[in-house]
Amino acid sequence: MQPVLNVEDIRAVEARLAREGVSVAELMYRAGNAVAQEVLGLEDTHSVTILAGVGNNGGDGWVAAEALRREGVVVAVVTPCPISELKSDLVRVIAGKAEEAGAHVFVGPSRLEIEQLVASSDVVVDAILGTGFHGKLSNPFDIWVDVLNQSGVPVVAVDVPSGLSAQTGLAAGNFVRADVTVTMLALKPGLLADQGRDACGAIVVAPLANQTEQLVIDADPVAWRNEVTDYVEVLDEPTAAVDKYSRGSVLVVGGSYLFPGAAIMAAKAAARAGAGYVTLAVPDVVAATAQAHLLDIPVVGLPSEKDGTFAESASKTIRQLAERRDATLVGPGMLVTSSTVGVVSSLLDAACPLVLDADGINCLARLTSDNIEDFPEVVRREYPLILTPHRRELGRLVGLKDNPPESLTSALNIARRVVWSNGGRECVVVAKGTATACVSVDVALLPKPGPAALATAGSGDVLAGIMAARLSHGVDDIQSLPLLAAQACEIHGMAGSMAQERYGTTGVVASDLIDLIGLAADDLSDRALYADYPDAAQDEE
Repeated sequence: MQPVLNVEDIRAVEARLAREGVSVAELMYRAGNAVAQEVLGLEDTHSVTILAGVGNNGGDGWVAAEALRREGVVVAVVTPCPISELKSDLVRVIAGKAEEAGAHVFVGPSRLEIEQLVASSDVVVDAILGTGFHGKLSNPFDIWVDVLNQSGVPVVAVDVPSGLSAQTGLAAGNFVRADVTVTMLALKPGLLADQGRDACGAIVVAPLANQTEQLVIDADPVAWRNEVTDYVEVLDEPTAAVDKYSRGSVLVVGGSYLFPGAAIMAAKAAARAGAGYVTLAVPDVVAATAQAHLLDIPVVGLPSEKDGTFAESASKTIRQLAERRDATLVGPGMLVTSSTVGVVSSLLDAACPLVLDADGINCLARLTSDNIEDFPEVVRREYPLILTPHRRELGRLVGLKDNPPESLTSALNIARRVVWSNGGRECVVVAKGTATACVSVDVALLPKPGPAALATAGSGDVLAGIMAARLSHGVDDIQSLPLLAAQACEIHGMAGSMAQERYGTTGVVASDLIDLIGLAADDLSDRALYADYPDAAQDEE
């Protein structure tokens, strides 16, 4: 796993390094050389333009300029002011060395001059603004970034693409769209979510010092980015000694007259994700529709209200069914009524592992008066509980219906409020978004996100089905619950990538994912098991 630090914690690590004898000058030197090495690793790099700001990020760019000149690369550095007017003594000294090494310096060039410099370059280095930036690009940097994005020339960003907040992943205006981002010391949350996913390209972490790894861990990472090998811990043991019951049984509870498809897709997804026996419980008015779509899955029609939602009398039967299953998913397409709130309340009290999705979460919000922190006893239970809210649903749980989290950072904060109010390891919040976080009281995990093709109605229902299937296989150690949830997210993301290859970036619909779940799960397992032996994985195929 890769640690992710808030920007303020990165500064604390830098301060710790300084106290241990690694000066700001040494860090800048190492950062610039890390950037230069990444540039040199690109093909056919003979000429480079470096866009340098006036602060320490620009200083990294000046170091890179000197390092590239030592390798015989033709280097042009664009600066908004003369070297003598740069902010710090350190940056002025470093910039002077780069000029002495033969870097061509262009002070405050016109847009046309920058366009010509960039067009004649093999690579451009964005060293304009660093992790301390927030707000909107000002002149001349807005012009530089505009030229850069229109050029089509490969871009290597230093620490964070200029214009992007390294903390939130949001940009108030234009921002650099890099091919590679060399970020220092550790990942930052803004690089992994929202506009950060468009901005960063491939991310390379430059630790800069031998003691960085321990200092980063000591700084208490806000989250951990999963690597494929992490999932070995929660892979099922391969065996032929199975039957449909030992592979896990899942009950899916959901659907309504208005939205029968959500529950149908969730049930199909659970079956494709490896559950040996899936049952779907729906209001009786949609049972025939569900049966027509689910030849392999038993459908139980339960009493319904006139509006086509579960009646109050359905709760007892649903609870009985749930307590005979290895995992239960409740919520897809269910709607929020007094009766469906009762269904959720009953299941929270039931002796069964539980996944709450979609209207299951909205019912929980209603049950806790949109402030789950005031009702910790409602979700405090002996059995695993996984909540899978998107950002609006997550905000609703803590009374922020009209002001939901807008970034990964704020989603992490709210998810922690939910799990900490519960206080037990049996609860995990899967905060869905452009980067999804699986949050428990102990840890926040960030599985590799899927493609933008997943941003389609019903995609979350498919994920919920996968989540329930994985949960039905059991959790040997409750501390592994967030990792199991992350595995489900990554299978979902890989299925999305496969569907995108088949149907195009904008042509994927949620049902396209379902038949690819098994292939995605096998692919993830192979990558986890054979990450160090890729030839062995090919032999297995």
